[in-house]
Amino acid sequence: MADEGLDPADWGALRALGHRMLDDMVDHMAGLREAPVWRPMPDAARAALRAPLPRAPSDPAGAYDAFRQLVLPYAAGNAHPRFMGWVQGGGTPIGMLAELLAGGLNANCGGRDHAPIEVERQVILWAAEMLGFPRDASGLLVTGTSVANLIAVLVARTAALGPAVRGRGLGGAPLVAYASAAAHACVPRAMDMAGFGTDALRTIPCDAAGRIDIPSLARAIAGDRAAGLTPFMVAGTAGSVDIGAIDDLAGLAALCRQERLWFHIDAAFGAIALLAPGLRDRFAGIEQADSVAFDFHKWAQVPYDAGCIMVRDAARQLETFSSDAAYLRREPRGLAGGYPWPCDLGPDLSRGFRALKVWLTLTCHGADRIGAAVERCCAVAQALAARVDREPELERLAPVALNIVCFRYVAEGAPDHLSAEIVADVQEAGIAAPSTTTIGGRLAIRAAIVNHRTRVADVEAMVDAVLAAGRARAG
Repeated sequence: MADEGLDPADWGALRALGHRMLDDMVDHMAGLREAPVWRPMPDAARAALRAPLPRAPSDPAGAYDAFRQLVLPYAAGNAHPRFMGWVQGGGTPIGMLAELLAGGLNANCGGRDHAPIEVERQVILWAAEMLGFPRDASGLLVTGTSVANLIAVLVARTAALGPAVRGRGLGGAPLVAYASAAAHACVPRAMDMAGFGTDALRTIPCDAAGRIDIPSLARAIAGDRAAGLTPFMVAGTAGSVDIGAIDDLAGLAALCRQERLWFHIDAAFGAIALLAPGLRDRFAGIEQADSVAFDFHKWAQVPYDAGCIMVRDAARQLETFSSDAAYLRREPRGLAGGYPWPCDLGPDLSRGFRALKVWLTLTCHGADRIGAAVERCCAVAQALAARVDREPELERLAPVALNIVCFRYVAEGAPDHLSAEIVADVQEAGIAAPSTTTIGGRLAIRAAIVNHRTRVADVEAMVDAVLAAGRARAG
């Protein structure tokens, strides 16, 4: 028999299996509401996955059956309408199909001149329009806001010290940056990975609404300058991870202009709210940022992963990452054309075609429909907050700025740790998946309404389950 490489000997059989897979996954997505949100993975299923490295070919249909038995039933559940624990999007059927198309092309979007990179450039233009950035701003799709924040720190570093920093390193330069106490943990991690160390990030207290306190920030900057240090960046937050708070972005922009600091915004999920007319005004000032990091895989419901970094001044991003290598020579024509390549704007040379699922999601659903889904999430969160406020056994612990509600079970002097037990009970029952966090030193039940499928009935079911679990444990 002729060697077919890794292609199938029987294309018809593969086609039939592919149709079966597609039908099964469409059925799975259509039936999400009737299924448990999450179920623990049995030890036997974990053990079944711990097989030795396969040495010989096996039947693809058998491997697919193993997926259906060992993987599909035990996913995290973020596609389910009652998944509320973490800020994760629910995905869409069109996004799933986009992944199939992208896999078929198997495009490397690190560079060269081809259509998949043009699709990404169009997505970046749409992102600039959404943010109010100029059309000549630059940007890049990355795995998520964690990497996007790292890129922003590196670009801010180059803006502060010049491109020569890429060769000589920091050299002990006394640079310091600032973020609120509510900033995501990936911001200090970015400072760590960029070589500054987490001690170079000043943590600024928040006001009662969870926003960075700008007078405290101004005092910290003045104090560091007086101490001979060099402030270089402020990282604002547009949708904090715990309670969804939005910093006074316009106030931060004005302070950064006055102090000549790079103004970055971590808008991981909040940026997509710019597509919602009723919410856009809350983000006034985001258009003045030097850089913004956000995710399409959260409120835009694009399948994981699809983060984005946007930089107002394209030259700054280019001088931070562009490099030459003979085997990656850019040419004025032919396949090696298309300068600048995406690898000139970030750390990755090998990059998948993640832009297609963003492009198809925005094209098929439209920005207005996605914005309406965001507004509906916030309305559901307000309904949840109102229900919590009506229940004498529950206490809300924070204001609801967007879509996150934090509360605790307080009936009969319930101990703080009971909230964690309640959350685990509700998760293991498959009813809903809230999570926990700490608000004001108290353990909180946290419900983040991010999924476009979530309705008021879903949060009502979650509260009913929390109350039932709390009463059972208190009793």
